[in-house]
Amino acid sequence: MSIQAINVRNQFRGKVKEIIRGDVVSEIDVETPWGIVTSVITTRSVEQLELAVGSEVVALVKSTEVSIAKL
Repeated sequence: MSIQAINVRNQFRGKVKEIIRGDVVSEIDVETPWGIVTSVITTRSVEQLELAVGSEVVALVKSTEVSIAKL
């Protein structure tokens, strides 16, 4: 799957390897064929996306941030 509605050049498909939850923000490690991509997103987003270890996601890399989309 490729996210077409978002104008982001670098998209890395992978699986969530680890989630380090915090009260406000959480750290998400995504294992891709090119290595681990880490994103810091709100814990609310983790809950709304229902992310868990093993979830298939796309890491969307844009300049200074990495976004996560659940597949």
